[in-house]
Amino acid sequence: MDINKVDIDDANFSLDLSDATQAVKENRFEEALKLLNLILRENPTNIDTLYLAAVSTRYLKKFDQAKKLLENLLLNAPDMGRAFQELGHLSRDMGDEEKAVMHYRQACELNPALIASWNFLHKYFVKNNNQPAADHALEQIQKLKSLPASLLYIDQILNEGRLGLAEQKCRAFLKKNPTHTYAMSLLAEIANRLGYFDDAEFLLEKAVEFKPNDGDLRMKYAAVLRKKQKFVQTMEQVDILCEQYPKNLSYQAQKASETMQNGDHKEAINLLNDILKKNPYNFSCLTSRGHAQKTLGQTNEAINSYQSAYQIKPDHGEAFFSLANLKTYSFSRQELDSMRKQVNRVDLCQRDKAYFHFALAQACEAIEEYDEAFINLDKGNKIKNEQSKYTIEKMDKELQAQIDTCNDSFFKNLGKGGCESNDPIFILGLPRAGSTLIEQILASHSMVDGTLELPNILSMAQGLRGDDIYGNEGNYPKSMKSLSQEKRMELGKLFINDTKMHRKEAPRFTDKMPNNFRHIGLIHLILPNAKIIDARRYPLDCCFSMFKQLFAQGQEFTYGLAEAGSYYNSYVKLMNHWDKVLPNKILRVNNEDIIDDLEGQVKRMLDFLELPFEESCITFYETDRSVRTASSEQVRKPINKSGMHRWKPYAKNLKPLIENLDEELLKPEDIALINS
Repeated sequence: MDINKVDIDDANFSLDLSDATQAVKENRFEEALKLLNLILRENPTNIDTLYLAAVSTRYLKKFDQAKKLLENLLLNAPDMGRAFQELGHLSRDMGDEEKAVMHYRQACELNPALIASWNFLHKYFVKNNNQPAADHALEQIQKLKSLPASLLYIDQILNEGRLGLAEQKCRAFLKKNPTHTYAMSLLAEIANRLGYFDDAEFLLEKAVEFKPNDGDLRMKYAAVLRKKQKFVQTMEQVDILCEQYPKNLSYQAQKASETMQNGDHKEAINLLNDILKKNPYNFSCLTSRGHAQKTLGQTNEAINSYQSAYQIKPDHGEAFFSLANLKTYSFSRQELDSMRKQVNRVDLCQRDKAYFHFALAQACEAIEEYDEAFINLDKGNKIKNEQSKYTIEKMDKELQAQIDTCNDSFFKNLGKGGCESNDPIFILGLPRAGSTLIEQILASHSMVDGTLELPNILSMAQGLRGDDIYGNEGNYPKSMKSLSQEKRMELGKLFINDTKMHRKEAPRFTDKMPNNFRHIGLIHLILPNAKIIDARRYPLDCCFSMFKQLFAQGQEFTYGLAEAGSYYNSYVKLMNHWDKVLPNKILRVNNEDIIDDLEGQVKRMLDFLELPFEESCITFYETDRSVRTASSEQVRKPINKSGMHRWKPYAKNLKPLIENLDEELLKPEDIALINS
């Protein structure tokens, strides 16, 4: 029996499983199953036991039993790539090629280190004349086959989130092979996932020194430098890649991406155009160019780029979603039919499937096909929810910890400290609550630079967490109690210095990272003079708008109506706490108030910020600046009420939302409409 077919290693399981594992390796499946069933009686949800039992029953051709075991396994480990691979094996053995392809693609998305899945997909793509996909699969196979078996296993369990075991085995391998660069990169990835970016940077820096011509290593090194906000050094690494491999268009595309991330979208477009001259069929670069054009307000050009991308690759879901995400684009009947066809393909990867569902939802809503729109919204969100490890309980606990820690005595005991700069203006709250509109208004003022969503505060908070490799949570926010005045000053100055590259010449600047509301205590400690604006929107409008939006990352609470409602409740609770312990620190601005009285709310915000009134804030839609968020097109138009009450056609579907929202936050007539 080929050990790679079952992807197990007896040394990596508990002692209780050792005999069963050995029996599976030696094809003694009946014996293995007896042992595994005994273990399952004591621990029916053990992931490794369920996996081995599924493997054994499949080889014994007990397909129904194998299916039930795998379903149970995925209930306990929904993102386990090997489980989907085993589902692929099961579907293959049952003669269902289409289902096998679907499961193998899911497996590779979750865990790119699964050779068996790539092998099947490669054969399938070759048979169906999908050469680009076949080439990609073959590249992955060759890369994985070049690895020692022990590193391949580490790669697999790392992708399953078993960081403790992966770290243990990686360190053991490096002890024997101290200069093995791939092992160093795996250990760096573990550190990266835990937020230990200094460790990740050190490991990758050393790996690049050992192997300076390894492009993949240098790319990983550049990525961690970016996470650490070392933008100059990031670009230096990308430039080295482009010099080393002048014909490698992927590295040139990465340079364009970095240029875009640094805010120079015009130069990014120039770089992407150069690539497209060499390869006009590069759909990924066409999509990236569309993103840059959209950010600059070049809507027609962005539409052409996205359309060109999907014409080259009809299953490129991101291109269709990007068109939908313009909020102003109307899909043709032909485009609508194409999306419906693509989303039902069995070999479509989950990432593209999610894109198509969200795009279809927008397209169907535009033609008032609300039932189909909601079906697609629900399916798209379920895909994202299954990929996420988000739980209401965990988030409630995290936000409650802020309340418990940052009480009146907390700030009193720590006293004054931090950087005295009043440059930053934090615009925070929930996504889709109107923060982009507020930022556009303020960035239209001559004394304010709009710098979009900055990750710095979130990175600092992550650095204070101290999570360990075994999944144990760190001590944040309690760790803030030990921040000395010197350390608070250091962190405050670090924020000001690290954000300079995003600014121009104005004395004030905005940071509109919405999730910063979780860390107002930290903001106050390190930047006591910073101003904070809380963007607020009626919960039904806000939550449903979140549910309709496919976010790039960091907003996992939006992928379910119950999750969105619960998060809104917790957000209100935490903001009420900040108002209590930090009076006059925060200005709440309701989106509905801006719509009803723009000038009054503009003056109110400028007074709070101690800035003189400027008419340009009223005509904000005329301001020429980059806007990267989902509201980019909306803020380039005068105020209107088109975004209000968009939830009403879906009222019959929204009971899970209102069941998780405090009734005091809602209008009685809206509750009645949803319950009717």
